[in-house]
Amino acid sequence: MTAAPFSDTPRAAAPSTTASAQAPSAGAPPTAAPDGRVGPPPPFDPELAAALDLIREQLGDLLSFDDIPAMREGQGRARLSDEDLRRDGAFEVEERTVPGPAGEPDISLLICRPAGATTALPALYHIHGGGMIIGDNRSGVDTALDWAQELDLVVVSVEYRLAPEHPHPAPVEDAYAGLVWTAEHAAELGVDPDRIVVGGGSAGGGLAAAVALLARDRGGPALVGQLLLCPMLDDRNDTYSSRQMTGLGVWDSAANHTGWSALLGERRGGPDVSPYAAPARATDLSGLPPAFIDVGSAETFRDEDIAYAGRLWQAGGVAELHVWPGGFHGFELMAPQAALSQDARHAPLVWLRRLLAH
Repeated sequence: MTAAPFSDTPRAAAPSTTASAQAPSAGAPPTAAPDGRVGPPPPFDPELAAALDLIREQLGDLLSFDDIPAMREGQGRARLSDEDLRRDGAFEVEERTVPGPAGEPDISLLICRPAGATTALPALYHIHGGGMIIGDNRSGVDTALDWAQELDLVVVSVEYRLAPEHPHPAPVEDAYAGLVWTAEHAAELGVDPDRIVVGGGSAGGGLAAAVALLARDRGGPALVGQLLLCPMLDDRNDTYSSRQMTGLGVWDSAANHTGWSALLGERRGGPDVSPYAAPARATDLSGLPPAFIDVGSAETFRDEDIAYAGRLWQAGGVAELHVWPGGFHGFELMAPQAALSQDARHAPLVWLRRLLAH
């Protein structure tokens, strides 16, 4: 199985027998705010609000492309070592260079396998976050390893090219090529090819949704699930929640505008954006694997993520949606001791256990 050349043309929409199964038009966000009239922002969870000022001070603001180098430098200082990933011998860790998309550079896969495993195990194919502009295949993988340690999973984490130096379709094509390689080499990796879940948070969640669309449309690996954590899905940046949270929390509408502009350039928000860049643009969400979607009520991505879950149901699909009251973007990682964060970190584990048991 090889990665097909990239096409921005999604497959034809599946026929529908009921009005409720018809997907909304991709021409406008289903939750767009009319004339800018929105209510006040939802309140932050009190525990999270107490930590938010310090978190924002540490992260800094993403106002323009000029801020990207400093953000990358800060992220690089927190990079996990092999020793961190081994977790006192719980995992065997290796990094492999594998073929990228046809005619493009090779990509790097970080592979973490439970030590001493003798049978083929389910795998979480992890795609890191970072607004399409920062991060590497070690970013956020510690959370995936928490689940892997509990459930005996292999974690394969892909390093994709970053925008703006490498705009769409580079990131999604890299992520898809790594998935194809993983499925083709499942026996070598000790992975059960029938139990591969694709997942990620934020930009990684958006890319995971896009990779699931590509796998469906190209006849690629048969994914058993898609784990979409506060996914970045809609380049139009014009929902109620994006307007409500302007200047508030983490990753507000200004940062979102910069991230999408880095990926899409002048096409951002226009009529010709591929669903493989912004999955909210897809007109057909049928035939996709079961999805776990979560998002905070007090973050930019709230409405686009809720709409995506709704459209999966409308298309006859399976989705589990969690909207965490008072959660800002990435709260469970940035304030892990808060009660809400602990619930949010546990919910994907419960879903994965149930999914893989069946």
